[in-house]
Amino acid sequence: MTIIILNPNFAALFLKQKTVDKNSIFGIILIAVIIGVWVYTTSPTQEELLKQKRIRDSIALAEGQKEIQSKITKNEKTSSIISDTFIAENKKNDSTIFVEKQNFYKDFYPVIKGQEKIFTLENEKLKIAFTNKGGRIKQVELKEYYRYEEKEYLKLFNSDSTYYSFIIDAYEKSRVFYTDSFYFNLLLQEKNKIIFRLNTTKEDKYIDFIYTLQPNDYLVKFDIQLHHLNDIISSNTDELFLRWECLMPSQEKHIVKEKEVATIYYKYTDDSPDNMNPINDEEKIINEMPIKWVCFKQQFFNSTIVADKEFMKESSFIKLRTKAEDTLIVKATKAELGIPYAHSPNEVFGMNFYFGPNHYPTLTKYEHWDLQHIIPTGWWIFKYINSGLVIPIFNWLKGIMNFGLVLVILNIIIKIILFPIFYKNYMSGAKMRALKPEIEKINEKYGPKGDPVKKQQETMSLYQRAKANPMMGCLLLLIQFPILIALFNFVPAAIELRQEAFLWADDLSTYDSIWDFGKISVIHSIYGDHVSLFALLMFLSTILYTWINSEMLSPQQNQQVPGMKFMMYFMPVIFLAVMNNYSAGLSWYYFTANILTFGQTYLMKYLIKDGKIRAAIEENLKKPVKVSGFQKRLQGMVKQQEQMKKTKKK
Repeated sequence: MTIIILNPNFAALFLKQKTVDKNSIFGIILIAVIIGVWVYTTSPTQEELLKQKRIRDSIALAEGQKEIQSKITKNEKTSSIISDTFIAENKKNDSTIFVEKQNFYKDFYPVIKGQEKIFTLENEKLKIAFTNKGGRIKQVELKEYYRYEEKEYLKLFNSDSTYYSFIIDAYEKSRVFYTDSFYFNLLLQEKNKIIFRLNTTKEDKYIDFIYTLQPNDYLVKFDIQLHHLNDIISSNTDELFLRWECLMPSQEKHIVKEKEVATIYYKYTDDSPDNMNPINDEEKIINEMPIKWVCFKQQFFNSTIVADKEFMKESSFIKLRTKAEDTLIVKATKAELGIPYAHSPNEVFGMNFYFGPNHYPTLTKYEHWDLQHIIPTGWWIFKYINSGLVIPIFNWLKGIMNFGLVLVILNIIIKIILFPIFYKNYMSGAKMRALKPEIEKINEKYGPKGDPVKKQQETMSLYQRAKANPMMGCLLLLIQFPILIALFNFVPAAIELRQEAFLWADDLSTYDSIWDFGKISVIHSIYGDHVSLFALLMFLSTILYTWINSEMLSPQQNQQVPGMKFMMYFMPVIFLAVMNNYSAGLSWYYFTANILTFGQTYLMKYLIKDGKIRAAIEENLKKPVKVSGFQKRLQGMVKQQEQMKKTKKK
């Protein structure tokens, strides 16, 4: 609760006034309203108060449990001291430890000790190791992928980097148990199914963890079954929790890029997926509505838990933390998700684990989950370019040829699609160059001090009669720009390019380097510690393209945008600094796009002679032209200005 204390002098000064004007009254009312709104908006909601209470209760309970555990541990240490003098005392301590443990764990006392055993399920895509300690998945290997320069299957995570636990609020909130500290019994193991059972002191009270590995898929079905736990689970709770923590191990050649993009995605049942900012450390309560899934997403792989129905929104949260200096761990992630509990004799909560690649066609198979949204295809039109053009071409040519050549094919297809617009753009530029004599005459006629409106009117009339469109070049840029942005988003995240070698690059998904010169202050923060040859070729071809394009512009066009000339040469420099640390595949695409544009331009120049264009313009200039509505309005403005000048002179 926020408490606001007003200065008492304010009221005193107000009472000293003999009369109060309307402005003073309005000001006081406005201040009161602002204070009221501020108090209302900053006060915690009922859900936040309940969350804080649950956290306080959990902390207090944990402290109590730590004290008991400390006492047990102390007695255990004491009992281990073998001495003839204290044998009787040690026997007494052993008995005390036994009683304390039995009193603390109650029905779960039989499962606090055991021997860890590993069990394995395997299909065409996954190899999963389970442990009876916690009845959980201990390690996941992806059989179709490998870490950079390693021959063993890629380990998505192992026992040192992840754990999950079912949290049991027990005995009227006097205990909180975590299943990862208990030993389960193996109840069943088949080719694609394994069942672990957490027994209690009573035969009819137990918890089953049932895992089913789907054939030729990345999915693991996970069901939690609770049997007759009504007198164990606290009667005043309507939800239990599943806690999942993971240290994302580095899987790629350069961990810096992994850290830039690794994050947590989540989806409410009736909303689009959202994500935490990968740059910041953050903890977020996700309680706006019930939750469908939570995804720990790395650059090319992800681990996701999906509820059959939904996780409860109350007190569920996610946490993301960057391991800045760690060269092996990318991010630390955590999720705590509410599971509904209705106090029925037998209850089942079903969910699925997805352990696999961030591969768009694969994720779209689970269309009702919207998992494909974790891949950055871009917004609106960018998304449709990637999903409707780029990804289908990748899938069509995957396995047929090297992806360096696939990017060239993609470029050629896009050039063919845009050729009609390119043709019109080239013809417009050629006509503008052919109109150079007429443009120069207009410039001489009006000079630097001439009427700019009349000059513009006559210039536009010339363009219309010659059927030249000076804005056509902008249209081509407007159409090409979304394609370039779409690829800028998608290509670095495309798993198809992962570990694809081409020419001197051994991995098109990350930067290539022909010279690693090390970290140099200032230079490192702007450019990096290496030289990417693909990025350098892209930069040089862009500069050359800019120069050729500038030479092809008419004098009139160059005069219209004098400041743009500097920007046209400066932007490739900025782009070089960005692309030097970016995907080599993207730099290669931009470079080949420039080369193909050169080819198109010179082909058009060879096929379409300037003499023929000039002859066509002269024919057009002889024809009468119907005056458009815009020109009529422009002529009206000119006449009005002339009339105003005459009036002023009089």
